[in-house]
Amino acid sequence: MFINQVFKYQHDFWRYIIGIVVVVMGLFAGQIPILVALVAEKGYEVMNMTETEMMTALDSNYFLFLMLLPFAIALGCLLFVVKKLHDQPLRALTTSRLKIDWSRFWFAFLMVAIYIIVITTGDYLANPQDYQLNFQLQPFLILMVIAIIWIPLQTSFEEYFFRAYLMQGIGVAAGNRWLPLIITSLVFGGLHFFNPEVTKLGNIIMIHYISTGFLLGIMTLMDEGIELALGFHAANNLLTALIVTADWTAFQTNSIFKDISDPSVGWDLMIPILIVYPVFLLVLARKYGWKNWGEKLFGKVEKPQFLNVSEDN
Repeated sequence: MFINQVFKYQHDFWRYIIGIVVVVMGLFAGQIPILVALVAEKGYEVMNMTETEMMTALDSNYFLFLMLLPFAIALGCLLFVVKKLHDQPLRALTTSRLKIDWSRFWFAFLMVAIYIIVITTGDYLANPQDYQLNFQLQPFLILMVIAIIWIPLQTSFEEYFFRAYLMQGIGVAAGNRWLPLIITSLVFGGLHFFNPEVTKLGNIIMIHYISTGFLLGIMTLMDEGIELALGFHAANNLLTALIVTADWTAFQTNSIFKDISDPSVGWDLMIPILIVYPVFLLVLARKYGWKNWGEKLFGKVEKPQFLNVSEDN
């Protein structure tokens, strides 16, 4: 089982505390280059700039690269901690299966990518006045290179940190599966509070971020691994960065279109949560034969009677 297998490795709670500190330090260290670049461009007035002003102070592709850099550094720190401090292989941080199932990653990726393309195309055809063609070949090609390499590193860090490292660590410490699901989902959603979307749309948008955290957490617990969550998250962020940007989003890129509408929060926020997310779960449940929902989401986490460490070493 995805959480229970951690008992095979160094799972003392103090190790997770140290691990979290190292990862957070990596995140802060990764922010130094973007701060240096902003100061070099705007001087120390950058200290009084809003997040939106910072995003437009540099070339958008350059800013995107610098914004994603801390996540790549933090991912490296996390994998180092897991290997050296917990003596845990990447496979066991990713899945309970004998090897990482990349077909799961690609199924979730394609499912989300197709959904985003269809929904965006439909909205464009229904409301063309809300979109402005933003496409410029050279900046877009540069964006593609940056996005394809760095956005999966960003989303992978978030999945490995929240749905794997913290899910496993809290699960072993708490002895159950529901507490890590709740904590990781709330913390994951809560960290998006500083996104410019929240400033523009209000705190109610936090419902979306927290619900997405629960969706990814449920995927992980039901499927006993994070392959689906990795694919889902990567597709969502990558397609969003490449297709549509807006002046009030976290990703302001040289995308194909720019959303120039005046955004508001209504049923368009609740429809994905109440309809689309459950449909995603039902599709995945049917494809991968998920059963025992109550046990997998709310059951106990206990040390297996017999452990075979040699298979991972």
